[in-house]
Order: sequence, then C-alpha cells, then structure tokens
Amino acid sequence: MADDIGGSPMRPRSSRRSRAGNTISDVAREAGVSLMTVSRVMNGKANVREETRERVEAAIEALNYSPSAAARNLAAASEIRIGLLYSNPSAGYLNEFLVGSLDQASRANVQLVVQLCEKKEERAEIVQRLIDNGVDGLILPPPLCDADDIHRLLQEAEVPGVAVASGRPPVFLSSVNIDDRAAAAAMTQHLLSQGHKRIGFVSGNPDQTASALRLYGYLDALGEAGLVSDPALVVEGLFTYRSGLDAAHKLLALAERPTAIFASNDDMAAAVVSVAHRMGLDVPGDLTVVGFDDAPQATTTWPELTTIRQPIADMSRAAVLQLVDDIRTARDGRRLAPRHRQMSFELIRRESDAAPSA
Repeated sequence: MADDIGGSPMRPRSSRRSRAGNTISDVAREAGVSLMTVSRVMNGKANVREETRERVEAAIEALNYSPSAAARNLAAASEIRIGLLYSNPSAGYLNEFLVGSLDQASRANVQLVVQLCEKKEERAEIVQRLIDNGVDGLILPPPLCDADDIHRLLQEAEVPGVAVASGRPPVFLSSVNIDDRAAAAAMTQHLLSQGHKRIGFVSGNPDQTASALRLYGYLDALGEAGLVSDPALVVEGLFTYRSGLDAAHKLLALAERPTAIFASNDDMAAAVVSVAHRMGLDVPGDLTVVGFDDAPQATTTWPELTTIRQPIADMSRAAVLQLVDDIRTARDGRRLAPRHRQMSFELIRRESDAAPSA
C-alpha cells in the first residue's frame, strides 16, 4: 500500500485544540497524511520518512491527542477488529452470511462488529465512525459490495476491505464471489434441455453488478441455443419477495405466458410460486420455477426450489480469513496486494422444475 512519502509536504495547521473528542482522522487531517501512516507512526514502524513522522507527531501534540490513547484506538497488534456492514432485503441470505462470518471470526479470535447500513445518505457517516473507532477492516456483503462511496472511503483511509458477491469488485479491495454469468447460463441451459423455449427471467436489483451478469448468462444460453430473446420475458426485480410478486404477475399475464420462469434469487422465485398457486397453476406441472442462491427460502417453499447454490456461508468465512490476512499485511508495513477469489457454484435440482406440459 502506498505511503504518503512522495507527495508535497504539508505542515500541520498552527491552531491548537484540546478537544477531548479528537480522533485518529483528525490527526491524519492535521498532518496531511493517511490514517495508515498515522498508524505506522504510532506503532513505531520504520517505513515512514522522518519528515512525515515529525508532521504526525506535531499534529498529535497540536490536538492534545494522547499517544497512549491513539495506540488503543488503533488497536493493539494482537487484536483485530473487523466490521461487517449489512443492508440486504433477503433475511435468508443475510442469516447464512452472518452464520459463516461469526463462526470464522470466533475461530480466528478476532472481534466482529456488525453494523446496519441501510440508508444511502448515512453510509459515509457510519463507515467513517467505524474507522475513527479503530476498526481494522470491513466486509461488504451485497448490496454494499457495490457501493462506490464506501469503496472511496476505504481507499482514502487505506483501510482493507473485502467485497463479497460483487460482479465487478474494485481492484484495490480483496473480493470473494462466484461466476454469476456462468451460473445463470448453466441454469438456463438446464431449462432448455428439458424442452423449455419460452423462459421468463426476473432480473435483480439494477444497483448490484451481479444482477447484470445473471441476465447476461441467461441471454448467453438462449443465444447458444439459437433462440431470439423476447424482451417481454425479461422483467426487472429488486431481489425482494414483493418485487417477485409484481414480476410474476407481469409474466403470467402475457398472452403467451412462459412455460418456465428463472428468478435471480430464491426470494423472488418463491414469490413466483406463490402467484402461480393463486392462479391455479401447478408447479412444476403447468409452470417450472427456478431460483438462485440456495438460501433457506429454497427449501421452505412448496415445492422446494431447483436453484443455483452459491456457498454463502463459505464465502463469508473466506472473506473473514482474507480480511484478517490483509490487515496483518498492512500492519507489518508490507505492500497490500488485494486478492480476488472465485468460488464454485452448483446447480441443485429439487421439485420445482419439469419438462413443459403438452
């Protein structure tokens, strides 16, 4: 990770303050350096220029910021505190993610701070507060894995992070995901192999990069089969049960309705099954319905859903391990080289799919 040693020197501002509420961010701003540089100075690391060290020490004195308090806020070398931000409309997905991350945090003997981050206008403040309070890194599950404002804050503060299930993770953060495009193509190919040619698709939230990849996978498979996609068969959802209800009504109201519907997550697929039942349609006799994720909703719906298994808990475990490694790398003053890990998916067949009826 780059230090601030190459830029033009910035002298600490001359005004003295004794406010007890000063934070590490205040010290960094006063000295004109990054948070990581302040951390290196406070921990006595050698890879900081003498001029930079003097600026940081002068800023600490100008702010009346106790070095011992600073060290506590930066966390002792033996302690690691990681934050997990969440804002996911799918309770099943979130539950799986939390189970995996809490389990791995316990095994790794690190403290996990779980923080709701639901409102877009409050995200920057929440992340900055976590950084100011000494969190060493952040895990970003969807949809926050694609939040550019959070990415920028982490990059500016030189705080490690792991984006989970992003279709286009930033290069400066580590990431864990699956090949969403290939997975969606595999499910569509499965439906085509059963004889379905009119396949409806419920896309995910357009703010999430994985949504577009799943749509591309669906279109890839249709194209390879020599079929022209019908725009009427693609309906936008938001990864919520409610949006799945709305999408199902639109698709099943078509004059020539689909024989199969592929929803981009299990919550929306369960909603499609519910609408089909209300309309007197048998699943899968009259309509095949498949989903994505293999969240708990997949096996609590009747019939149980055929779906793509995304190893949610394992991905969150991998994210914790990766983040801990990134934090230790940064603490040792070594150059942080983010890693991008792609995990395997699996098509799980249950009772919700069948060949189209005559």
